[in-house]
Formats: sequence, structure tokens, C-alpha cells
Amino acid sequence: MVEIILDTKEPIDSALKALKHKLDIEGTMDEIKSHKNFETPKQKRKRKEHNRAKREKQLEYYGENINFL
Repeated sequence: MVEIILDTKEPIDSALKALKHKLDIEGTMDEIKSHKNFETPKQKRKRKEHNRAKREKQLEYYGENINFL
């Protein structure tokens, strides 16, 4: 569960930004988006295959010393 502590003078915009950042770090939004629509096994396999190919292409381009993966 994400928890954000606010100051009395803190604007709502910064609180929402902090909340979104914490949700992104936890992966909560990705989980919600993945459950939003049903994905058939074929679609899931295709998506994973696409992600794997993309990851391999990035490794080929940037080399093995990349820290973002």
C-alpha cells in the first residue's frame, strides 16, 4: 500500500506527483493496466516475444555494459 505524508502547506499537485512516482516504482499501475483487458495466451506470447526482441536489440546496440535493463 502506497502512503504519502503531506505538509499542511504542500500543494495538491506535488502530492499527486509523489503518489504517481511511488505507484510507478511499485509497479502498481502496470499491474492495473495488465488486468484491464483480457489477454489471450497467443497475445501474451506475442507481447513477451516482442519485449524479448526489443531487449536483445537494445543490448546489441548498447553492449553488455548497460545499466538500464
